[in-house]
Parts: sequence; C-alpha cells; structure tokens
Amino acid sequence: QPADIFHFEGTVYSHHMSPVATKHCLIAVGTKSPKVQLCDLKSGSSSHILQGHRQEVLAVSWSPRHEYILATGSADGRVKLWDVRRASGCLSTLDQHNGEKSKASSEAANTAHNGRVNGLCYTNDGLHLLTIGTDDRMRLWNSSTGENTLVNYGKVCNESRKGLKFAISCGCNPEFAFVPYGSTIAVYTVFTGELITMLRGHYSTVNCCVFQPHFQELYSGSKDCNILAWIPAPREPVPDDISEKSLPQQHLNPAYEDAWSSSDDEG
Repeated sequence: QPADIFHFEGTVYSHHMSPVATKHCLIAVGTKSPKVQLCDLKSGSSSHILQGHRQEVLAVSWSPRHEYILATGSADGRVKLWDVRRASGCLSTLDQHNGEKSKASSEAANTAHNGRVNGLCYTNDGLHLLTIGTDDRMRLWNSSTGENTLVNYGKVCNESRKGLKFAISCGCNPEFAFVPYGSTIAVYTVFTGELITMLRGHYSTVNCCVFQPHFQELYSGSKDCNILAWIPAPREPVPDDISEKSLPQQHLNPAYEDAWSSSDDEG
C-alpha cells in the first residue's frame, strides 16, 4: 500500500533523498515549476518550497557531506546551492566566469551553463559538484566556495530535453565520471578532464548511470529496455622481473576489458 502520495502540477523531472540526513526526511523534487518542492515524509506535507529559479528545475541533488545543503539545476542555465533551514534558502548561484564578467558575458552573469542545466552530481566526499548542460559542457565546481575549477572535458554531447542522470565513481584512483553519450557511456577522469574510454553495449539512447561502490560496478539503463552491469576486470599481477610490455597481449572479450584503467600507459 502507498504510504504517501504527493501531487505536483506538470512533469516531475528529478527527485532525491539525502544519503546522509539524520535530522530530516525531505525529498527534493524538481518539476515543470521553477519552485523546488520539498516533501516531508515525517509530516506528509509538501508545503516547503525554494524560490529563485526562473524556469523548470531539471536536476536536484543533496550534498553527501552536509545534510541541509541542496544543489539544483534549471532550464534557466543556473545552478543554485540552498540551505533548507534558512528562510531565504539560497546560499549562492554558481557563476561559470567566477565573477569576472567580460563584456561579452554580461548578460550571462551568474549562469553555470549557456543552456539548460539538466544534470548534477556531487563527488562522494561532497567537496566538488559536477554539472552538465545542453551547451555540451560539463563543469566541476568547488562546492564550498562555488568556484568553477575550469577543468576542460571537451565537448560533452548532451541532447537530453529532460534530466540526465550520470554518476561519479567512489573509491577509484583517479575518480571517474560516467556520462550517458548517445547509445554509449563516456568515462572521464573527474579532476583532469581526460576522456578515458567509451563503454559500448547498448542499442539505443542511454538515460541513466548509477555507480555501486561496494562492488565497483556501474549500472546503466537505456531506451533499448536493457540494464547493463559494467565491471572492471581484475588484472593478473605481473612478476617484478618481467616488464609489462614484453608480455603477450591477451585478447579479451571487450565486455570484460578493464574499461577504466588507472595506469598511464593504457589510455
């Protein structure tokens, strides 16, 4: 039996429950309305709203570090950070130019992207926030200062009209971002912006990725009606007296290849 039903006007694009909250049971919901709704599972109320965006809210994500901090991304090109305990709510609006307005960007002041912001993901420690927009850009932000770190990921093709659910690894060295890219999944290093590989296996558009840190597995869902599990293949240890380059190359089924290698000589 449903315990609670919350009604919203128009499409619901995104919702998220805090992974670390102990003092609240709030679900943040992004809808066709520019107001961010907070549904309280304790009281059954959805009366708490956060106002500040100008267009629909496509992505919401609670900080994994601070239970009252929420990030939201909207079709207005803005990413806002909120403290849901404060009456005014909004802590900051991320600015891709870090406050240095050039003449050309005066109208784009305080926007995170020059397009719709439809994906948000915190790093596991909550210190950085990764955003993605329909300007085909991905940006990494320092979540405490709100500063754009200016990591260059190149063109990150993003044609989704709705929210794009991507994932960041946890426990890898370096950490990776797994981003749906048409029918493939692009794997980037989070802090250097390098495109490591493309994971191919789906037959249609990939909609979402989720990383499972306990097994170091990635799960992806697609319009082809399949959910695929991606696993990094463990490498055989190489004896100290043999260099890796002198070993015969093993021909693995591509599905079992180590798709996110951290060594420098495999790219």
